Amino acid sequence: MRSLDESREILYVIRTLDVLMSSGVGLEAAIHSIAQGGYGIISKDFEALMKNINSGKPLERELRNLLKKAENDGYKRVVNTMLNNITQNTDIIETLRKQGERMEEVRTEKVKDYIEDLGGVPETLLSIGMIGPIILSIIGIIPQLISGGLADMVGNLEQDTAMSIVNVGLFITLLGMALAGIKAHTKDPGL
Repeated sequence: MRSLDESREILYVIRTLDVLMSSGVGLEAAIHSIAQGGYGIISKDFEALMKNINSGKPLERELRNLLKKAENDGYKRVVNTMLNNITQNTDIIETLRKQGERMEEVRTEKVKDYIEDLGGVPETLLSIGMIGPIILSIIGIIPQLISGGLADMVGNLEQDTAMSIVNVGLFITLLGMALAGIKAHTKDPGL
């Protein structure tokens, strides 16, 4: 769950860091801004980091602790970029921009794959949800339509048997629609 929350928010965090630091805000102030909220688990992590820094612990050590705690690869890269900026004085803004571009490309591919995977779901739901009940209702009224000599030719279908078939068919229709919905939900890329 943590990894999913990190993956949802990390691109927004990167863009925020980029904007803040490009406008002249320092790394610590940018971390403080993100800690104020709006970025899920990352805001909570940064809030805890800021509390520790304000109590006198070094930023480098806190970033190393956060690096161990992070689960998502993108989040780890961002924290590592911050750490490298502190220890080696690297160009954090350009590195963040490149990471953001890469993450956008990955997200775009995930969304394309998700759309392709769901291509047949609406048609499947429409087919099951519309055609199934129509066929089942016809089966349900067959005993009233068939009488006398026609019943001998086609075969005798009792009303109770027809209703049992309709009920089982409706249950199978609902089950099929639920399974199609579950398929759509499980393929959600979590973006």
